Amino acid sequence: MDYIDSPEHREWLSAEGLRLLSFAKAAQATDGFAGLDAQGKLPASAIADTLITARMTHSFALAHIQGVPGCLSLVEHGVQALRGPLHDARHGGWFAHPHGRGDNGKAAYLHAFVALAASSAVVAGAAGAQGLLVDAIRVIEARFWSEDEGALRESFSTDWLQPEAYRGANSNMHATEAFLALADVTGDTCWLERALCIVERIIQGHAAANDYRVVEHFDAHWQPLPEYNRDNPADHFRPYGTTPGHAFEWSRLALHLEAALRSARLHTPDWLLASAQGLFASACQYAWGVEGAAGIVYTLDWNNQPVVRERLHWVHAEACASAAALLRRTGEPQYERWYRCFWAFIDTHFIDRAAGSWHHELDPANQPAATIWAGKPDLYHAYQAVLLPTLPLAPSLATALARNVTKR
Repeated sequence: MDYIDSPEHREWLSAEGLRLLSFAKAAQATDGFAGLDAQGKLPASAIADTLITARMTHSFALAHIQGVPGCLSLVEHGVQALRGPLHDARHGGWFAHPHGRGDNGKAAYLHAFVALAASSAVVAGAAGAQGLLVDAIRVIEARFWSEDEGALRESFSTDWLQPEAYRGANSNMHATEAFLALADVTGDTCWLERALCIVERIIQGHAAANDYRVVEHFDAHWQPLPEYNRDNPADHFRPYGTTPGHAFEWSRLALHLEAALRSARLHTPDWLLASAQGLFASACQYAWGVEGAAGIVYTLDWNNQPVVRERLHWVHAEACASAAALLRRTGEPQYERWYRCFWAFIDTHFIDRAAGSWHHELDPANQPAATIWAGKPDLYHAYQAVLLPTLPLAPSLATALARNVTKR
């Protein structure tokens, strides 16, 4: 724990966070936030994106809570966009782009991030955030949360009349993250109980029986679909096979949930820690350094062989955050070794000291690439990676930062 809590390392994390924020501010667009190119510019054709807007709003809210100047106006810009052009005033919920341009329905993944952004904006004291939060909770409860399934339904047509006959681990993973934040902001422990239902279904019910490899895709009855997207293996949100980056992310979330349940004096299953350790170990064993090159591959097949060999920045950010969480929870030296290893790889290969931010993708030889992700549209994963190691496992990020600031 000495390294992760050392003043020198915390100073480095803080400096890297400020560097990331400085780059990301250029993403502000007319109707929210849009994706930046590799040089940190908004392309001429850029339009606001609800996912990017929600993630940026959340990230800038965290920065404002920390006391970083100039971030509150960015939070409020995001809130206004989510309450205005990105919101479906007719049917409720959120479009993927302003006014439903190119609309392809209502996705649980996207709505989980709107809820996360709203909760963080409330903690940041942003104008309009409370109204956004109320609306986001209403939509999640009315449209997505299934009490019978103990998880989120995946997606619907714009008018909510046509549900998709699919269930996804990815959307439910980010719902777990959002629910932890909602529990802190609302004081309602039902969100913790819902988060536990999700983790119990997807991790305890499926991943634990598959060598802690996360089953990503299911039909409407929660039967696994192991061949889903075999013909489109590098899909951004539904790739074929297993996604080691999600194993790291679920590992961390299991520990956050464990800590939150204990803090609320609710039943806390012993398997949460075992799952966190199993998920981390499985991802490290099968995805790190395969075929002789350092780094974590994007996806594996069901024989643990790499399918998409590119290395994505968010995967490595989550690996760092997971190692930090396990180190804080257990104190075991192996997690500090992995934590140092992951950050060393990021420092060497992902951090772009010339153009700013992080390269979002590396090819199998660890050179910058853009076959899956073009440009540098994402602040969320990298920024959380520099914050999470400095904080306790509970409460969730925005609330933890606010309490930390209060203690100073």
